[in-house]
Amino acid sequence: MRVLILHSRYRSGPLSGENRVVTDEAELLRRAGHEVDLLAPSAEGESRATLALRTLTSSGIGREVRRRVQKDGVSIVHLHNAFPALGPEVIRAAAEAGAAVVVTLHNFRLLCIAGTFFRDGRVCEACFRRTPWPGVVHGCYRRSRLQSSVVATSLVGSRLRGTLTLVHRFLAVSDFLGRRHAAAGLPADRIVVKPNFVPAFPLREGPGSYFLVLGRLSAEKGVGMLVEAWSPSLAELRIVGDGPERPVLERLATGSAVRFVGSLSTSEVPTALAGARALLVPSVCYEGQPRAILEAYAAGVPVVASRIGGLGELVVDGVTGFTVSPADPNAWRDAVRRLLDDEVSLRLGAGARACWQERFTPERALDLLERAYREALAERDRSAA
Repeated sequence: MRVLILHSRYRSGPLSGENRVVTDEAELLRRAGHEVDLLAPSAEGESRATLALRTLTSSGIGREVRRRVQKDGVSIVHLHNAFPALGPEVIRAAAEAGAAVVVTLHNFRLLCIAGTFFRDGRVCEACFRRTPWPGVVHGCYRRSRLQSSVVATSLVGSRLRGTLTLVHRFLAVSDFLGRRHAAAGLPADRIVVKPNFVPAFPLREGPGSYFLVLGRLSAEKGVGMLVEAWSPSLAELRIVGDGPERPVLERLATGSAVRFVGSLSTSEVPTALAGARALLVPSVCYEGQPRAILEAYAAGVPVVASRIGGLGELVVDGVTGFTVSPADPNAWRDAVRRLLDDEVSLRLGAGARACWQERFTPERALDLLERAYREALAERDRSAA
């Protein structure tokens, strides 16, 4: 198949899990013999006026998509993130040019300006199943009412024009995320669950010596509660990553039991996981499918995660780790103490690795992706008939 992948790259580059998913998926398809082009502009350096026009109309990018579909014989156009450098109207450009259109649902951007259903330290569904003007009032997109209004106008315009009805398959990275989109009005019969994947990691040797947080340090990740609840009796808490909450977290940390490592390159992540007793994911927002959990599973590292969003289906309680109520310090301390038992850490680590082998390998992902592409092509042909 000839595939054109579209993605508005996040500014965080390779540190963005979504950016890495797009790159890895393109390479996976190429290795399987498919012809793949990647159109992944970044908003960096663009003026606000240019980005606003592109977000609203897909100006320029839409013509390029049409040209590639018609001239190069592209059969599948696969969109990941549309905002802000592409705009959702690239969907119309691809469909009208004759391609089957596939959209991966990584987050809730089509339903929520922030993409997270999170505001002011808690879950917020003020825009669920309605026009997203509350998100404009609160400046939910990049803390800017002006930029939020552009995104909201783009979403509302696309709904009124029926742009999303031109999508032949939506790929939800978790069942929870797919069900929420179906409840919001997307056609359930066109939504399929296609998890992310990661390659094999070196297996952890032994039960590990420290607990690990891995990812962006922002309010919705819930790391503040974890840092406040931590004590030296729970071994070392190693925090890998950076973000706006890091200065606050460093002030909350006391003593040497909490260590801030900063950001690591993608090649350094396996080493960080190799010595971990468990990965901790204390998110207080609706997560889709954090890549860090899949990486932990690939390394045979168990996970303790909040029982919220897609995390409850990703972490199998007592098999690959533990799930606990979000923002409950006592529950987190109890789960961590259970993992101080070497036998428990080793048993759950083996369960994590088995889960990766069954659900999140490149081979499994390729099978699901090719199947979704074939279904999208059949849907396109039925619609044309």
